[in-house]
Amino acid sequence: MSDIGVFDRAHRSTTVGLLVLVSFVAFEAMAVATAMPTAVAELDGLAWYGWPFTAFLVAQVVGMVLGGEVGDRRGARVALLWGVGIFAAGLVASGSAVDMGLFVAGRAVQGLGGGLIAVSLYVVAGAAYAPQLRAALFGALSAAWVVPALVGPLVSGLVTSLASWRLVFLGILPLVAAGLVLVLPALRGLAVPEGGAPAVASRRWWAVLAGAGVGALQYAGQRMDLPAVPVAVLGLVALVLGLRRLLPTGTGRAARGLPSVVASRGLLAGAFFGVEALIPFSLTTLHDYPATTAGIPLTAGALGWSLASALQGRRPDMSRVRLLQTGFVLVTTGVAGTALIAVADLHGWATYVTWAVAGLGMGLGMSSLGVLLLEQSPEHRRGADSAALQIADVTGSALCIGGVGVVLAAASAGAVPLTAAVLAGVAGCTAVAAVGCVVAGRSRPVDDRAAVPSAATTLATS
Repeated sequence: MSDIGVFDRAHRSTTVGLLVLVSFVAFEAMAVATAMPTAVAELDGLAWYGWPFTAFLVAQVVGMVLGGEVGDRRGARVALLWGVGIFAAGLVASGSAVDMGLFVAGRAVQGLGGGLIAVSLYVVAGAAYAPQLRAALFGALSAAWVVPALVGPLVSGLVTSLASWRLVFLGILPLVAAGLVLVLPALRGLAVPEGGAPAVASRRWWAVLAGAGVGALQYAGQRMDLPAVPVAVLGLVALVLGLRRLLPTGTGRAARGLPSVVASRGLLAGAFFGVEALIPFSLTTLHDYPATTAGIPLTAGALGWSLASALQGRRPDMSRVRLLQTGFVLVTTGVAGTALIAVADLHGWATYVTWAVAGLGMGLGMSSLGVLLLEQSPEHRRGADSAALQIADVTGSALCIGGVGVVLAAASAGAVPLTAAVLAGVAGCTAVAAVGCVVAGRSRPVDDRAAVPSAATTLATS
């Protein structure tokens, strides 16, 4: 029994295939921000600069819902095949776009495929790996983001400068195909879930509504004028209505069990990625860092994330709830400490330490949430519940990043000093992380797991 692991003979091909897929999807995510300014300039689309990101995010929400539905009804193999195929089509469309409209459309197609892939990974983890192996698997999947975090921006910058930004998209195609080839043999042996909830077409429309809400909020945040107010209100209403039908009942009030697992994911991702988006900007504007060094604290965070993921994977016997609580405490500490970035005499150096601490918290928290989800989600609804987890991640990140963007826009308009705006962004994300410290304790499984309604169950009976 001691030889059983995620890289043993029975699991090696599946694990390597999943790691390859995650690595190159992660590389694309890390690299695209570096290539985007050049792409937008060449396509004469500066006024549309934010929309390639927004289109990806909105479509990703829809892809996550579709991925959960396909995974529950037809199995992980079909969902992952569709996801990789659509993601690859999006890479081709983005890399060959001749105008900004086509480029944004290509990014939307990528997001749709990326959402399918993200959910499929959880379905595969639940179907192909025994419970005692899942902590190690999620640790390995988290670690797969480290190399892209380290080399993605640099490689993307070199490729963009020496060749073409289009290769940042098109060059990933054969590598994604290689990952799929490795994982396909194992997927053929996975059974199709029985007794799953029937497909509910309205789920897709609720996903579109939630995605449109995210897009409207980002658009309103970019405008920062009086007409943006009704757009923001409508966006918020759309987002709330959509999420009520996509997330487990009780997520908004952090009901014990699965709803709190999903809520914790949104809080953890929002607090971390909200400040992560702020760090390079702050170092550049407050301390005159060049672009090449302004991203180094993010690398420190990625290394901390990887280290903590690996450590928790070695202790499958430890309480996942306790690890999640510890992760939230570390993220809260790291995020709050990043306020030191506003102290002129420190020249931003404290951020290297504070963001490594936050990364440690993410490594403990994210992996633990994956294990807790699979423990509390029955096989026939794993797809829908995994989709809910990913949707909470995306919306939490989008809302916190959007909030940071609003205060920075206020500073750029001269409404508040830049230092005050930075501190306000950090304070807001610290508050989100602090709420997560409380919610994390409610993620313990309820005695009767069947009593925890999932998004799929709620929709099937509504």
